[in-house]
Amino acid sequence: MSDQALSSLDKGTALPLYQQIKNSIRNKITGNHWPPEMRLPSENELVNELGVSRMTVHRALRELTQEGLLNRVHGLGTFVAKPARHASLIRLQDIADEIRSSGSIYRCRIVGLKTVKAARALAQSMEVKAGTELFHLRAVHFQDDVPIQLEDRLVNPVMAPQFIQQDFSLRTATEYLINLIKPDEMEHIVQAILPDQHTARALMIDRDQPCLRLTRRTWKDQQVVTRVGLIYPGNRYDLGERYLTDQYPIN
Repeated sequence: MSDQALSSLDKGTALPLYQQIKNSIRNKITGNHWPPEMRLPSENELVNELGVSRMTVHRALRELTQEGLLNRVHGLGTFVAKPARHASLIRLQDIADEIRSSGSIYRCRIVGLKTVKAARALAQSMEVKAGTELFHLRAVHFQDDVPIQLEDRLVNPVMAPQFIQQDFSLRTATEYLINLIKPDEMEHIVQAILPDQHTARALMIDRDQPCLRLTRRTWKDQQVVTRVGLIYPGNRYDLGERYLTDQYPIN
């Protein structure tokens, strides 16, 4: 049997077929027979190879994706997942720099850049009056043509009046704002979510694939500069930070 082929299934055992498929794929990955970014056979190819239903194959691939071993990209296929990219939870980092520093190719697709009037909830989060005009940016960030972050950003025009005139396919909004304003206060909130239809389509993932949402607000001179929601597919990113603390004595 070649390193590419899966182990044959035992239909006489009590172990469910989907679990046998999962075990076989997991062994290929952990045994380094299937390297990161290798494209798996399609669901139809696995159905024909293993002699099982499409539902059985789909469940095995879906659960391995949720466990972070596989990466399913609509229109491209299913791939062995690379180790999750680690993003800082408390520091401002430019995602373009992160991706390029790892040797990967970065690109950005602008979904929309426009002026909007803040409804009450948005106005409260931006600490402005309802009806105040704000700049609104939506963008998808790609690593090697795989979407890894959906950005949904509001910016106070008083703090960054030229924001809407920028081409953020050439440089990120994070880079632009950091160079323009050095914030003196930040707030971070992290949530686990399931993507809505628009988010799943933008990130090329299934609706049942868990995501991480980082919501960040930054202030300068007691005014909110920007509020941004960053959504990451859970199996392509993790968030965290290591830092010194004087809260507890070291024994």
